[in-house]
Amino acid sequence: MIVEDMMRTNIYKLTPADTIEQAVHMMEKERLRHIPIVENDDTLIGIISDRDVRDARYSIFSDNPLPDVLQKPVKLIMKTEVFTTHPLEFVSDVASMLSEKRINGAPVTVDRKLVGMITGRDLLDTLVQLTGADQPSTQLEVKVSDVSGQLADVATVFKDHRINVTSMLIYPDKKSSSKILAFRIQTMDARPAIASLKEKGYELAGPSIPEWGT
Repeated sequence: MIVEDMMRTNIYKLTPADTIEQAVHMMEKERLRHIPIVENDDTLIGIISDRDVRDARYSIFSDNPLPDVLQKPVKLIMKTEVFTTHPLEFVSDVASMLSEKRINGAPVTVDRKLVGMITGRDLLDTLVQLTGADQPSTQLEVKVSDVSGQLADVATVFKDHRINVTSMLIYPDKKSSSKILAFRIQTMDARPAIASLKEKGYELAGPSIPEWGT
């Protein structure tokens, strides 16, 4: 999936001359953590975060807002070094960069023009959709050796039982050199598939699954 498929195009933004008070109201009303700052032609020139606004409003020695601060322009507190992404970037690459930089969102630009916004919440919602967790399904996690052919062999079990696989992820087993294949399958009774996997010698990872009627 690319950024264009999930970015927000209804963007809340400000100009450098807008006030910190306007930023406060926008963040509180729309529950924003970041607001991009643009020129009148939508050229991105900076960004402010809820932390920037909070630090500007309050002194570390007082819980009361500093006088006159709210009427100052956001250009005084905005960051001009902004991590941005492009609509055609892969979402996984962007997620990795946001995690590495420990930031919660990034403007999406084309030739420095603001065209969208992507946030940690957007990434989380997308992950839920990609894993199929928002659809009626059963999750099975199968531990396999890190050798070729294991994925195809496990998938054959679902094919033999005429079970549709809606999503699949692979992640390393932290306790060994094995891999975990996490499947979302369209069946409410996975017992026949589980029995076949065990007959083949595979170990199921994750929470134990009750084997009703056995």
